[in-house]
Amino acid sequence: MAFNHKHLIDITEYSADDIMTVLETAVRFKEVNERRIKQVPTLKGVTVVNMFNEPSTRTRSSFEIAEKRLSANSLNFGGSSTSTVKGESLVDTVETLCAYKIDMIIVRDKHAGVPRKIADVSGAHVIDAGDGKHQHPTQALLDLYSIWEVKGDLNGLKVGVVGDIGHSRVCGSLIPALKIMGCEVTVVAPPTLLPARPDILGADHVTTKLDEALPDLDVVYMLRIQRERLEGAPYPSLREYNMLYGLTKDREHLMKPDALICHPGPINRGVELDSYMADHPKRSVILDQVYAGILTRMAEMYLLLGGSEDGLTA
Repeated sequence: MAFNHKHLIDITEYSADDIMTVLETAVRFKEVNERRIKQVPTLKGVTVVNMFNEPSTRTRSSFEIAEKRLSANSLNFGGSSTSTVKGESLVDTVETLCAYKIDMIIVRDKHAGVPRKIADVSGAHVIDAGDGKHQHPTQALLDLYSIWEVKGDLNGLKVGVVGDIGHSRVCGSLIPALKIMGCEVTVVAPPTLLPARPDILGADHVTTKLDEALPDLDVVYMLRIQRERLEGAPYPSLREYNMLYGLTKDREHLMKPDALICHPGPINRGVELDSYMADHPKRSVILDQVYAGILTRMAEMYLLLGGSEDGLTA
């Protein structure tokens, strides 16, 4: 299958057709993941380095599972176990890894731009698994898959992204991806949690009033407050934030009957979501997003690395 990309770093480099190719390929891997034996030889002999220099549960574990199910060889690397704590530069670290003749680097880092730098110096395929407050393209693709699977079409959907817009790398990829696929996007946040130039994100509407936005939305995408990235106190208290911007049971009557609830995780229950809404059996697709992470990340690695068809048909 032809796919004219070497990296997945900036979602705006992907067209609507490219994104649909990823989503449709993920559907094929769903069948693989529902077999009793969930491993296929598609990337046998390929070596993938997981360079996670920041904590991660969902992204890291789903990449590791995806690699194993594709039969790739994995090296988990990063953080305090590397020679960067001794003063080694990023470039020297990457060049050391590339001396092992690796094929792909999955990278998460607290600094924006690190995946692009690694792509420039390594020659390997690179996937951005989240860089600073910049982008998180694999999260955007699994989000699109989760919505598309339920709604059947993305074009024309009205999606609200609610919460800490200004400090979220999810927004840096999700909002452009939604726009590429023809969605109408509204961002909802207190003024102190909006970026200085919210128009740069490309959203169609910006509002500080959640209750006014909810009745029009087909998808409500909730974000946690990025407390690890905050300076100062941008809101009086978590209780007040929940009263104004929390998606609670009391607000359900404002939503469309078939409106979906998404969240990239981890959830701060009682802040941006109460348990009733987070676990809602008809609206919440949060656990579906977790599963979609395996499917879409298998698809991304398969497409970027030019994987074989082995094992993709029953």
